[in-house]
Amino acid sequence: MNSLGIYGGTGVPARARDRRARWPAVKSAKSSIAEKSAQEFLRSLRERNTSPHTIKAYSGDLQNFCAYVGSRNWPSIDHLAIRGFLSHLYERGLSKTSVARSLAAVRSLYRWLAQEGVVDQNPAALVATPKLAKKLPRVPTIEEINSVLDGKMPEEAILIRGKGKKERYVPFGGSVRAALLCYLPLRSQKLAVYKKKTNALLINQRGGRLTTRSVGRIIKKIAVAKGLSPDVHPHTLRHAFGTHLLEEGADLRAIQEMLGHERLSTTQRYTQLSMKHVLAVYDQTHPRAK
Repeated sequence: MNSLGIYGGTGVPARARDRRARWPAVKSAKSSIAEKSAQEFLRSLRERNTSPHTIKAYSGDLQNFCAYVGSRNWPSIDHLAIRGFLSHLYERGLSKTSVARSLAAVRSLYRWLAQEGVVDQNPAALVATPKLAKKLPRVPTIEEINSVLDGKMPEEAILIRGKGKKERYVPFGGSVRAALLCYLPLRSQKLAVYKKKTNALLINQRGGRLTTRSVGRIIKKIAVAKGLSPDVHPHTLRHAFGTHLLEEGADLRAIQEMLGHERLSTTQRYTQLSMKHVLAVYDQTHPRAK
């Protein structure tokens, strides 16, 4: 989607044209057309089981966008208006990352509007995304991860769920099976004590689901106890998993499937990490490296 007219302005179905004609009628004294559209768009995301974190982020970004455009209708909002919105965000002190996310939210809104037949063009597609610095995360070494997994673990566990309720197959080894066989009776006892029922496999001390913050605290506690950096967080383990598999010769497509990446380009970031590791070892060991 790199130009105007990509949605085929002359080929909008009659049903879509009728829907578009009805949109001004839903405008109320309290909500603008943009606000009504944003609310309908967010509702469609919930129906598609989009990640709650994505919906929450888009909600805030689109609220700012609707406040900026005010009562203007869609034909009057061009790419210059959207650039003005981004400039407004910069003036408010937002980072490039936050501005880029806001632009992504506006683009997604316009794509949905086009699907609904409300607009024929996506002016947000003409606005360049702010250039972000590429930061490669520092991941624990294989030895560090093994020292954590092989050592005595605390009596808490974590549940990792994919965004948007996506499912994927991952290796299920004997160690995990043995751990679950020990854990399941304790889980049943905990639920019985608190008289709770849940489909979640791993629960907290009160029989409820682990929150995102709880998972982060558990990971950090284990990392610090094992001598790792306190900056280690749940996503660090994903980076370490992908990097270590690549270093040990795993196929990039297999890593993509296990990590649940939609695009191979996302998985290819680990090749940068792996090459950095190879060069570091070379510099340290090769007699003519320096």
